[in-house]
Amino acid sequence: MPHFFLLRVLPRFLTALFFIAASALWTSANAQLGPKSDASAVVSTPRVRAELVAHAPQGITPGEPLWLGLQITHQPDWHTYWKNPGDSGLPTQLTWTLPAGLDVGEIAWPEPQKIRIEHLANYGYEGTVLLPVPLQVASTFQAPLSGTVDVRLHASWLVCKRECIPEEGDFTLQLPVRGSTALHAAAFDSALAAQPRALASDGSTARVDGERLQLRVPGLPAAARGQALQLFPEAPAVIEHAAESGSGWTQAWEGDVWTASVPLSAERGASVAQLPLVLALPAQAAPAGGARAWRTVATVDGAWTAAASGAGVSPALAAALEANRASPAPVPRPAGLGALLTALVGGLLGGLILNLMPCVFPVLAIKVIGFARHRGNRRVHRQAGLAYTAGVVLSFLALGGLLLGLRAAGEQLGWGFQLQSPAVVAALAALFTVIGLNLAGVFEFGQFAPGRLATLQARHPAADAFLSGMLAVAIASPCTAPFMGASLGFAIDMPVAQALLVFAALGVGMALPYLAASWMPAVAGWLPRPGAWMDTFRRGMAFPMFATVAWLVWVLGQQSGIDGAGALLALLVAGSAVVWALTLRGRTRWVVASVLIAVGAWLASAIGLHVTKPAEIGTLAAAPAAAGQGWQPWSAERVAELQAAGRPVFVDFTAAWCVTCQYNKRTTLANAEVQADFAARNVALLRADWTRRDPAITAALAQLGRSGVPVYVLHAPGKAPVVMTEILSAAEVRDALAAL
Repeated sequence: MPHFFLLRVLPRFLTALFFIAASALWTSANAQLGPKSDASAVVSTPRVRAELVAHAPQGITPGEPLWLGLQITHQPDWHTYWKNPGDSGLPTQLTWTLPAGLDVGEIAWPEPQKIRIEHLANYGYEGTVLLPVPLQVASTFQAPLSGTVDVRLHASWLVCKRECIPEEGDFTLQLPVRGSTALHAAAFDSALAAQPRALASDGSTARVDGERLQLRVPGLPAAARGQALQLFPEAPAVIEHAAESGSGWTQAWEGDVWTASVPLSAERGASVAQLPLVLALPAQAAPAGGARAWRTVATVDGAWTAAASGAGVSPALAAALEANRASPAPVPRPAGLGALLTALVGGLLGGLILNLMPCVFPVLAIKVIGFARHRGNRRVHRQAGLAYTAGVVLSFLALGGLLLGLRAAGEQLGWGFQLQSPAVVAALAALFTVIGLNLAGVFEFGQFAPGRLATLQARHPAADAFLSGMLAVAIASPCTAPFMGASLGFAIDMPVAQALLVFAALGVGMALPYLAASWMPAVAGWLPRPGAWMDTFRRGMAFPMFATVAWLVWVLGQQSGIDGAGALLALLVAGSAVVWALTLRGRTRWVVASVLIAVGAWLASAIGLHVTKPAEIGTLAAAPAAAGQGWQPWSAERVAELQAAGRPVFVDFTAAWCVTCQYNKRTTLANAEVQADFAARNVALLRADWTRRDPAITAALAQLGRSGVPVYVLHAPGKAPVVMTEILSAAEVRDALAAL
């Protein structure tokens, strides 16, 4: 019976679940970091795909050339940075872990490009770039017995469009000691060809002339002469990077000597004696082969006066760093009595509505069947009602406490955070698969336990009811019901004691229907007498459980891509086969079960990483466009840009694991009349996808007084945002649009 499962297995599962969620959140300490891919050469985020690659034509041999590199493929319009990022940004940093006898050099930076964003100028890379690093093999290097060398890399990079997001990843690559690794030879050849060549002449000078530098670079090859060259200083905060050639700075040729007059930066640091420079041909003049960029070190003649700040860090860079630093949590202030009562009532009503979530029905139905089994035993009913309520309330307090604790530690989280972890989604899918198999009659938990343990549920119905309450919270908590969103928004900014009161009110509201039924004898009288219908009903309840599994697999597919969803389905089938094998009798049971367990373990080791691995580039980013109706990905900058142009903006804060979100998306937001009103009023449609952790979305929700999804907001130029209800209706949206 499922009751024994709830009593015997569920406590361990839920305890592990909470620790898994906390661990997953702590290990992704950076706010918008895409999930790391441990023991893998590839790390993917919604913005870049980074891969650790190698070029070792002769294997790992002392004295032979060997290259490692990080290849970064950017999504359109995103970029990372060169060694000098320019007015804002940070260069990519690589930290290596290598066996004894191997030593890496510095990044052989390819020629960058100038990337302009309004009045700023940055130096970096778009598209695909390979950052090569030379690897030195000592003469004393001893090859390991395994015949392979493990190369480990921790990389961090700042990826920007208009907004900037710090990311990082851990990479592992196995290199054969006596084998060729030349798969990426063309990429390394291209990256090394793009590396600036050192000039033979050492006569370059940079003369300080008031607020300008007068540059002279002799010895450039014939291919460069007469061309308008690009200038990339390697030292930050020396010149004005955004100065335009022909206005802010000038360049000319005096025979074979290139000269330029460049304005000094207003945020420059102390003067230096030497100034490394890179000069590059313009893209249209770059030859198909041969050098297209050159490096020189100019001797500084004179000294400039440092800016007042003297820090050598531009305000733009400081602003970029500040914007991407996790904001300190606001100091909670006690809520007034009126606000607290409003939050408590909202939590109570929101908890009541949570009972309408489809996943909760099987749990409630199983408990109601208990009324029929214990007809006339009022004491058992009341004990079960109180125990169920205790399980629900304590579970909400545990989730709320974990959420508040992680937020106090600097994590940008909101309600439903547990389903932002693919590991938790996969664990819940496995749990509901097992419960569904049990309800369908494939097995009984009593088959796997001594008879004394199998009767625990009958002897302790209150404990069974308590654990049923915990299960109900686990499956109902990810979504935000009406009244619940505002209450949780209040709770997040309250002191801990007041916030936990709101979470407790939410639990009381959810448990109230069952608690009331357990204290009303008439409810049991409405049910048919015990009989065969109970077994039929129980088996029918397996299908809502399997429907929940299908939904969870879809959610995982949004997080980890089609490979992750496929891997989870394969593992669920393998686990179900093991459960079935354990129902067999005699020697057949142990032979078949042993084989299936071994196959399942092999399958988990072979494809298990796909379950938690982030989706490949383009999968998540394409999701909003795939939804149709002109939806675009949300960003705070995009909202501001559209409003500045005078356009109203409708934002859908959503997540794949939110049932209410999906219902609204396929009904109200797909309504033809609503779509026609959007088009008639030229409303821009933005979708903020919170399926995976996104601190920018978390911060935007907090500004709206919310901590979970769904949230629907209509922004109109010059007006306060209009926040709509969680269960969205076409009439509500059309009325808000009409008010524009």
